[in-house]
Amino acid sequence: MLRLNSVLAAMVIAAAAVAAALAELWLRPSAPLLVTPLLVSALALVFAWRVYQRDSERQQAHARDLERSSALQMATVEALALAIDARDRSSHSPLQREQRHAAALARELGLPADEVECIRTAALLHDIGKLAVPDHILTKPGPLTDDERSKMRTHASVGAAIIEQVPFPQPVAELVRCHHERWDGSGYPSGLSGAQIPLGARVLAVVDYFAAITSDRAFNRAMPVDEAVNVLWQEAGNALDPAVVSRYVHLLPALHEADEEARLASARTGAVLNGGAGSVLASGGAARPTPAAALDGIGVASQELRALYEMAEAMGTSQGVSDTMAAIASKLDRLVPCTTVALYLHDPTNGVSRCRFAAGPGHRAFPGLIVRDGEGLVGTAVASRECVTNGDPSADFDMQRADIAEAGLKSALVCPLMMGNTLKGALALYHAVPHAFTDEHRRLVSRISGQIAAVVNNAVVFEQTREDSVTDPLTGLPNTRFLYAHAGRELARAARLKSSVTVMLLDLDNLKPINDTFGHQAGNRALCAVAGVLRGAIRPYDICVRYGGDEFIVLLSDFGADQAEAKRVELQKAVEGMPFSVGELLRVRLSISVGAAVFPADGDSYEALLHVADTRMYEDKAARKQRQAERAHRDGHERRDDAPVHGS
Repeated sequence: MLRLNSVLAAMVIAAAAVAAALAELWLRPSAPLLVTPLLVSALALVFAWRVYQRDSERQQAHARDLERSSALQMATVEALALAIDARDRSSHSPLQREQRHAAALARELGLPADEVECIRTAALLHDIGKLAVPDHILTKPGPLTDDERSKMRTHASVGAAIIEQVPFPQPVAELVRCHHERWDGSGYPSGLSGAQIPLGARVLAVVDYFAAITSDRAFNRAMPVDEAVNVLWQEAGNALDPAVVSRYVHLLPALHEADEEARLASARTGAVLNGGAGSVLASGGAARPTPAAALDGIGVASQELRALYEMAEAMGTSQGVSDTMAAIASKLDRLVPCTTVALYLHDPTNGVSRCRFAAGPGHRAFPGLIVRDGEGLVGTAVASRECVTNGDPSADFDMQRADIAEAGLKSALVCPLMMGNTLKGALALYHAVPHAFTDEHRRLVSRISGQIAAVVNNAVVFEQTREDSVTDPLTGLPNTRFLYAHAGRELARAARLKSSVTVMLLDLDNLKPINDTFGHQAGNRALCAVAGVLRGAIRPYDICVRYGGDEFIVLLSDFGADQAEAKRVELQKAVEGMPFSVGELLRVRLSISVGAAVFPADGDSYEALLHVADTRMYEDKAARKQRQAERAHRDGHERRDDAPVHGS
């Protein structure tokens, strides 16, 4: 700058000398001695002009270098900010949308151009402090603990400290520091309120709040725009500046149009870049990923961690196979997009895999499906212990079924479930799009297959244990533990619907003589035979329970007294008509005594009903014994009457 000033001074002096010489020459044309100073001054003027021109060009070049350097620095910061934001969101577009919205809102508020640019820059960098927040907190799907929340709140101060190191011409760092302050003073980090908060920070707060509730995050799903606007109005005067909220809501329709135009422009740019990448690949070169694809990759990696966290949480809270798989299926779609999910459990004894669970379109075709090892997609995955990617689902089931045809399943990813070296089954994912699954999808499913295998195994063991705890091991009927729970539910339902329930107590009359005469194995066979007859004589939704020893209980829903009496007779005839043999030749006639009690006429609780049924059962047993005794007495008289009379 000093050199430029000296050059200008020399030029002014030379120009003055030339002007003086020309004036003297005009006044005294006959003065030849003035020609030499005139020429010298002219040469000095030309020289000074050249020096000035050269310095001016050098300064312009320096200014262009500074501008390029500044643009490069800003582009670097922007790329870093977008990358950081991609960790926290499923798409990079919300941050760019926030920039547009914040700048437009600042202009709407009448702020000067330099402040608008300051707000636009702060909108880009406001979450850069999340570099100091661990990933497990950023991606946690549930509520944060107090410690985690405290750590998350440091990002505003950390971001401001980072930005203070960059010589921005405007106070960007202050806006970043204050963008989580609340209008009512309950924000952080300084607890500012009202007009104490910089206007630019209030603009950022409104735009960031709206972006947070209308974007998918780890802790919430995107909210519809109309609902989000209502939330903004609710927070006006609490978290947000009411005047800024009003301006922003008024501006939203125009901003949405601008967002759509930006999205279409980005799509066109992506198509052009992808086309260029195709040309590179066709020529044998390696294609570079587009910036948007790179940011999406960061977002996908973050989503993978989040989905794995959610899946682990879901698997840890389920117990039965169906509940476990329903929880896994609900989270798996975020990791690997699919239409239908199915679980097959392997039976090593018979060399088959049976479908145990299915969810999604066409799921009704799956239960009970059996696939032999080595056959179809599932059988191949099980036999080879390797994933099958983009197989044809028709290899496993009939595609002509109406529900399968309607589901339109076109591709499948089947992964064996290994727990250590033990095969537990296979997880099958189906999609309505051909070749829908990629190697990345296969990698992700393979990664979690071991955990799924362990959880499924625990669920199977849990169900078996639960079934054993409520099942009589001899007859296979439910036991009294199951009866207590079921009876309570049925009686509550009957009371609510004002209907009736019948409780029947049944006793096998001649079990003790069979045990004493032929042994307990014969008695056990008799109990199993009676259990089979009783189970077959009731409706599918009624229950028959082995109560203990030689007694059974039958619980009949929506059964009145007349129906109960008819069923009592029916059950007795069914047991008496059942063929039962001890050994190869000896046939034994079995019989049961039955007592019935009806809710609510005979009692309003399970215990009261059982007491009445027990009393009536013993009355029936006594009556049956009396009839048998009378029949035996009558038969004895008839035999005596029919006997021949011998004379003396």
